[in-house]
Amino acid sequence: GRYFKKHLPNYLVFDECRYFEPGGEPLVVEVGGVRAGVIICEDAWKPGPAAAAKAAGAELLLVPNASPYRDDKLDQRLRTLADRHAETGLPMVYCNLVGGQDELVFDGRSLLVSGDGSVAEPGPLCGEGLLLADYTAEEKLEWTSGRSGVSRDSDEIPKSFRIAAHAAPTEKATPSELYTVITTGLRDYVRKNGFSDVVFGLSGGIDSSLVLALAVDALGAERVHTVMMPSRHTSGLSIELAQQQAVQLGVDHRCISIEPGYEALMTVLGPSFQGVEADVTEENLQARVRGNIVMALSNKFGWLPLVTSNKSEAAVGYTTIYGDMAGGFAPLLDCVKTRVYELSRWRNTVSPAIPESVITRPPSAELRPDQKDQDSLPDYAVLDQVLQRYVEQDRSVQEIIDEGFDADTVRRVARLVLLNEYKRRQGPPGVRITHRAFGRDRRYPITSGWRDE
Repeated sequence: GRYFKKHLPNYLVFDECRYFEPGGEPLVVEVGGVRAGVIICEDAWKPGPAAAAKAAGAELLLVPNASPYRDDKLDQRLRTLADRHAETGLPMVYCNLVGGQDELVFDGRSLLVSGDGSVAEPGPLCGEGLLLADYTAEEKLEWTSGRSGVSRDSDEIPKSFRIAAHAAPTEKATPSELYTVITTGLRDYVRKNGFSDVVFGLSGGIDSSLVLALAVDALGAERVHTVMMPSRHTSGLSIELAQQQAVQLGVDHRCISIEPGYEALMTVLGPSFQGVEADVTEENLQARVRGNIVMALSNKFGWLPLVTSNKSEAAVGYTTIYGDMAGGFAPLLDCVKTRVYELSRWRNTVSPAIPESVITRPPSAELRPDQKDQDSLPDYAVLDQVLQRYVEQDRSVQEIIDEGFDADTVRRVARLVLLNEYKRRQGPPGVRITHRAFGRDRRYPITSGWRDE
């Protein structure tokens, strides 16, 4: 049989209306004496195609999917299948793609829905597997063998459970789930684009330390190369912590001072800078020397350079374009700072990976004396809540203020988000884990006079 998908998604990361035309005719084929109807991905998310397949004689629905991950997606899928079951009363096999493609991760977790509306335990998270199921005369579907994992890190998920279209949301995605998704996205981006190894700056800070753990878990220690690039502002503790973690995880690590390169640039620029006070320009020069070192190692040895910036920094521009933004892939691009800490703490419950002092020390770019992130930004606990509402939920400035957030802080954050669109547009892709990531999810004009104030 041949079936053309009826509903073409054209929102968030999806652009199918640009390339395809919708089908319409249902497809029902007989398999082993059972009349099976086929609907594809988005066809299961909207009413119509499932009912059309039933009207054409389907006793069972087969639903192939390429449904990408986000941290509330399993809930959404269960509610969608509840809607389709309410519409048709038919059992369903919801079979989802596994693997990373650019910023998207297809997380698998295939689902079976029996004729009575019960759902079998989902297939493995981000893992391929041959999953066998029995279909009986009572329209029951049940995994029989081939199980290789579960969807969340809990043994409390029942073998089968009822779903309801308007049920309350389940718990948020666990750190274990998010960590698995990010390592899958990182691993597949590296390998599917023809690379074997990665390289990045290891600063002794929380972001690069988490990226190191992710890279080792995704690729193996022998494929990971790190470089500490100290300056006059780098603390001895940073150098020590980077060395400690690199040795602990068994990766190739080197230390290359940026001082000679920085001094050379200051000498070249000296006549132009004469009589002008030092400012953020000198800070950015340091970051750009570091970017050059990482890119040189990438060019020489064919290693993919990783960017260690997080979503909070990218949102408000607390990062240096052509400096620490230089690279091929950003694993933490959709992780706000508070989530970076959450993932780091969780990773250490599996095995020691990130020195405790990295997690507990105040974050700093170390580009000027005694610099701390919070000297330039709102407290991350507040910043991340504002960003979640403004970027991921599309709330207006006034709506966020009405929730009780400080008005000046909200206006400042919104302004920074809009002003730094030009930076993000030139940055690398990264793993998408939320409802609205930067990149294909959020397409905002660089040239715009709009300010939501």
